[in-house]
Amino acid sequence: MDDRVAAALENAFPDRTVETVASTGPSWNDANRTVGVEFADGERIYLKLAIDGDGTRIARERAVIAFVSATDAVAVPRVVASDVDRETPYLVTEPVPGRSLEKRWMEANPAERAALARAVGRALARLHRVRFDDHGHVTGGGPEGLDVETGPWTTVLVERIEAMRSLAPADRFDRHFDRVIEAVEADRDLLEGASATLVHGDPARPNCFCDERGVGFLDWEIAHVGDPARELHRACDQQVAPLRGCGPDRLVEALHEGYRAEAGGLPSGYERRRPIYDAVRFLGVSGFFENYVAYREEPADELAAWVEGEMDRRLARLSDGS
Repeated sequence: MDDRVAAALENAFPDRTVETVASTGPSWNDANRTVGVEFADGERIYLKLAIDGDGTRIARERAVIAFVSATDAVAVPRVVASDVDRETPYLVTEPVPGRSLEKRWMEANPAERAALARAVGRALARLHRVRFDDHGHVTGGGPEGLDVETGPWTTVLVERIEAMRSLAPADRFDRHFDRVIEAVEADRDLLEGASATLVHGDPARPNCFCDERGVGFLDWEIAHVGDPARELHRACDQQVAPLRGCGPDRLVEALHEGYRAEAGGLPSGYERRRPIYDAVRFLGVSGFFENYVAYREEPADELAAWVEGEMDRRLARLSDGS
């Protein structure tokens, strides 16, 4: 294990013997490192390190996990230890019960995948019942409430876009961020009607697990008070859609059915604001283009041409109102 992992484990568990330390798999967030740890007595934990030294993400995740656990909205990991003031801040959590949604999904037949998508929709709707008066960034808090730095939703969304830009490993399509920010600010009147709910921020399959209650969520470090319509749109894209094209109608509808079953309907303004969130969501491709190149069997130049054209198409739909 490297020195930062060893130092965190020594600080959190000074009297315990570590048997193994293993990677949890590839990550597109170079500001963090997460490892699985097994102690000599067989107990296992997960250790997340903010290797850039910024403890704000760890503080946010720790606060939101405590708060969501207290509300009992959805299942979350249990925090074992944390220190945000060290040179390398860290968070330790227990393994969650149940199985990874990603593993369940890969083994599932079409009907089972629809059921899993429906369960994700239900879980998101339960989380989105946690409402606030204003949008904003979570800065801390605990079981009794969250500390939120509030602001207009458009401002908060632009700041989330800038945070995504800061994590992007390359600047090949950096201009896409500027173009999307301009489009978001131009639609301020439409966006300011959004509801203010607690949102996870990254409801991708690897961040979900299945237990007896349904679907729970891991990795809360970018949770904030935002528009539930944006989160549902993002979940549809992350959960069921391929890189090129939309997800199968039956899976999108299953996810929506699950949401409606808990919430009585889709988030207010979902259809009207969806084109904006189409453009915002595609920044996850533009900003992480090199990562996609590494996982796809097509020439980088061809993929780049498609990315450029796809962003043009998404922004054009905003301009013509479609």
